[in-house]
Amino acid sequence: MSSQEVKQSDLESENIKKVEEKVEENEKQDSSYEEPTIFRKFVYDLILWVFLIVFDCFFREIRPRGAFRLPKKGPIIFVAAPHANQFVDPIVLMGQVKHETGLRISFLIADKSHKRKFIGLVSRSQMSIPVIRAQDNLKTQKGTIKLDPNNELHIIGENTQFSKSCEEKGLIALPKSLGTGEIDKILSDTSLYLRKPFRYANEIASLKGKELFSQGATFKTAPKVDQSIVYEKVFEHLSHGHCLGIFPEGGSHDRPDLLPIKAGVAIMALGAMSKNPNCNVKIVPCGMNYFHPNKFRSRAIVEFGKPIEIPKELVNRYNNPETSKDSIRELLDIITKGLKSVTVTCPDYESLICVQMARRLYANNFSSRLSLESIVEMNRRLVRGYLHFKDEPYVINLKKNILEYNDMLKIMRIPDHLVESEQGKSKLSILKLFLINLFKIVVFGSLSLPGAILFSPIFIATKMISDKKRREALAGSTVKIKAIDVIATWKILVSMGLTPLLYIFYSVLGTYIIRKYYYPDYSRFFCFFTFYLISAIITYSALIFGEKGMDFLKSIRPLWLALVDPKGLTDLRLKREQVSLEITEAVNKFGPTLFPKDFNLLEYQEKLEKKKKRKEMSANMNLSNSNISHNNGIIDSSDEEEELKTQELRNRRLLRKQAKKNAIAGIDDSDVKGAPIYGTVPIFSNDHHYAEGISSTGITSSSENELDSSSITSDSENDLDINKNNDNHSKHQKKESLASLIREKMFEENRNKQL
Repeated sequence: MSSQEVKQSDLESENIKKVEEKVEENEKQDSSYEEPTIFRKFVYDLILWVFLIVFDCFFREIRPRGAFRLPKKGPIIFVAAPHANQFVDPIVLMGQVKHETGLRISFLIADKSHKRKFIGLVSRSQMSIPVIRAQDNLKTQKGTIKLDPNNELHIIGENTQFSKSCEEKGLIALPKSLGTGEIDKILSDTSLYLRKPFRYANEIASLKGKELFSQGATFKTAPKVDQSIVYEKVFEHLSHGHCLGIFPEGGSHDRPDLLPIKAGVAIMALGAMSKNPNCNVKIVPCGMNYFHPNKFRSRAIVEFGKPIEIPKELVNRYNNPETSKDSIRELLDIITKGLKSVTVTCPDYESLICVQMARRLYANNFSSRLSLESIVEMNRRLVRGYLHFKDEPYVINLKKNILEYNDMLKIMRIPDHLVESEQGKSKLSILKLFLINLFKIVVFGSLSLPGAILFSPIFIATKMISDKKRREALAGSTVKIKAIDVIATWKILVSMGLTPLLYIFYSVLGTYIIRKYYYPDYSRFFCFFTFYLISAIITYSALIFGEKGMDFLKSIRPLWLALVDPKGLTDLRLKREQVSLEITEAVNKFGPTLFPKDFNLLEYQEKLEKKKKRKEMSANMNLSNSNISHNNGIIDSSDEEEELKTQELRNRRLLRKQAKKNAIAGIDDSDVKGAPIYGTVPIFSNDHHYAEGISSTGITSSSENELDSSSITSDSENDLDINKNNDNHSKHQKKESLASLIREKMFEENRNKQL
């Protein structure tokens, strides 16, 4: 046998070996999925329960919104944004979904985090799926690089070995996370091209990066990451009817707007349905809305959007290589719209400040009458209105005045909600309230002081460690602004790790003192357990009393300024009143244009409450959670149909009343046909009586909705209109009572049939 034949034989055997290894690898990969055992599910629930107890201490309140939309079984992909609270977001979402539906979510997590000791242990217990990210594998390479001044895609190296250290479709990055670029082609050891211009973290990083490029910068590279294994795991997970959670922006961030949504979520959904035709994946947009994500005792709302059904036609286009990218792009657009419908985002922090201030000052603190869910809805509407009308001269001037008022608040160090708290009171009354609040601070401070002292090592440690992690995260990210998105995570993790150790230390110390100096015959276990329990009770009571004491402490400064500097506080109040009037005028002027049908948020809130009551009633009667319907006169109580009927009834009433007034005034209906129902009539005013439930121009209920504050009539005519409205209201109540009796009778019959 010739040497050439030997080589050919060796080459063939080597190829066969590679094929066999590939088949074996695929077989292992296919069989790698294992259905979670009962024990693993138990561990999932136990760890989640522990975390939720801790979160109940950290957050003052966490509420779901739109939970009635959630499907009760998988496969489901929960797509959440904005990712503003690192490892806190997944636990919050898992807790809400588990409570509402009983479903368990497996989240995608960065492989770098998955390998950490504590976080990796928790992520494995929560059945997470690790994902390798190219930026986590960056390594410093030999030589320096410059950017070609004539071509921003061309990288020129000095003493570099691009052919060895770089890889096409891999990453090349500047030091200190100033920026990254994706490699397109490697021409030689000293020349390569990027797919897109170098992406910098921010404007400051851009200036530093360009300066380094001009001098010759050190660099890092990372190879291309093959995500096919991750996708296979995801496809198998969904095919078995389980739920997946993903933050499509990528890593967490603290920007006021959403980051670009990555295509991975669309590929996972379409790929799972392509691989298994019986796998009908649904995508649920989830809005993670925090009021102060990094602060202790803040609030949060998790809003669930309408589940996205993926049409089979889109899957067929995904299977076709020529239209695959178009189908991914189309589904990504649908997901992005779904996320924007459940999140409150602004293009910059100044705009966010203006929106938050507008919510507080509109109609003399109208938002205080709203639930937490309605406040989020109000924020969203204000953002949409601002983005739509931001170029209007009135809105531009209003933004300037809002920012000026916000600066005044910073200078005087007073929260907005306390500016008008003591307006109109005498100095004697203010002094009396000042002394009473001072006394309450002393009382609550005394009650919370022991726990604060005992827990002070944890406060100090959480502050130092979270700030250190914040700086590290900021240095390693290209999207963070201040990296406040990691603060809450590390505060909670440090507290969970150190608090038991601190309690153990106090318990051992207390047991030693009691047994040595007082009662040597006491059981060690009994003493230890007693001191541990006392330590926990003292610190928890400090949390409760300290929270109340802080509320009184915040009221001290405005009271003090009202005594020593009444003019400065008066100027601040006048500025607040001016800004409040301008905000109310702007919202009442532009708002009905965008929201002509349900501008009144009080009515919107009433609808939400009615939906909740209907849902509770249906649950108590063991009826279906979706629709209660039957043909030939049987009632359909789905939320959408009820809302549609209510809106149609309201519109008919308004049209009848408008037609009656037009007939009295001698106006032809054709002259006003197509005009908006609300016109330019302000829906809410800054009347101070409004805060007490009386609005001179407002519409606060369905009966008041029929009154037109712009019409000028005599006293007798007003009385007549009011009486008519009262009669209509009583008739409406009778109809509702009759309808409820019919429903109860039907529900009873259904129960008897089921029994």
